[in-house]
Amino acid sequence: MVILVVSLHVKPEYLEAFKEATLENARHSIQEPGIVRFDVLQQSDDPNRFLLVEVYRTPEDPAKHKETPHYNKWREIAEPMLAEPRTRALYTNIFPDDQNW
Repeated sequence: MVILVVSLHVKPEYLEAFKEATLENARHSIQEPGIVRFDVLQQSDDPNRFLLVEVYRTPEDPAKHKETPHYNKWREIAEPMLAEPRTRALYTNIFPDDQNW
């Protein structure tokens, strides 16, 4: 498994539009064969901050995700809504075993 965690800080005036676009992307993303999970988390004490936790089956799957129409639509819509550039970090699964995801 490859786990990608993306941190996003949204401009307050775009909060609802960002959530709508991101949920639309997530609904399509979870249907991709290479994606195991696609979680959208909103920070409790700062609702303008989000985490995307994306779990991929193989190291090639994140690149395949970036080729999809729904990802590219989301990127075009969401990037202007960000207060700062998004950051990302890659993780390797330790527990539970990959078979138990």
